[in-house]
Amino acid sequence: MANAGHLPRQLLSFSCAPSVNDEDKLIELALAGQSSAFETLVVRYQDRLYTAMISIVGSADEAEDVVQESFIQAYLKLDTFQRNSRFFTWLYRIAFNFALARRRRRKNHQSLDETRENTGAEPEFEGDTPDTRMTRTEDIQLVHRALALLSEDHRSILVLREMEDLSYEDIAEVLKISIGTVRSRLNRSRAALKQQLEKFPEWNPNQ
Repeated sequence: MANAGHLPRQLLSFSCAPSVNDEDKLIELALAGQSSAFETLVVRYQDRLYTAMISIVGSADEAEDVVQESFIQAYLKLDTFQRNSRFFTWLYRIAFNFALARRRRRKNHQSLDETRENTGAEPEFEGDTPDTRMTRTEDIQLVHRALALLSEDHRSILVLREMEDLSYEDIAEVLKISIGTVRSRLNRSRAALKQQLEKFPEWNPNQ
């Protein structure tokens, strides 16, 4: 594997890399020292990871830092990837831990307005709860306000499931909890989100 002094240029420049479809083959090539193989993995997953990290850290700049730190860590630790999960799940766990560490170090939380100003975009939600309205543009701001009021455990699992659409198995892998805990925590988190939304006068559950 390439040493730390010769990281793929993709980690810094996000330039294009050759396309190789087989993920296991890419990993094998990267472990053998072919940096372009790892660049291809970066290209494949950087946008999805970046969008998810914005939702967790609340800042485009911090999200970019988290993504780059995560890819560098993944590159340096690639030989420890046991392949009993998808590469993205393993990568996401690295990024998720970096993001949570940043949140915990931050003394002052950004307001919703500051978050929108920094990101320049509203993250998209997927899922059926509460209702299917998490995907509607007019409701996204209310959902963000409600998410910001939830505990870290509740907010994190909702991001993973409703925004990233991870499977219960992948969520369990990222959070290091059992699938049973994923199910129960997700149910509590959805209920907590619904309670927060119902506190907003402009939220109309019948729409």
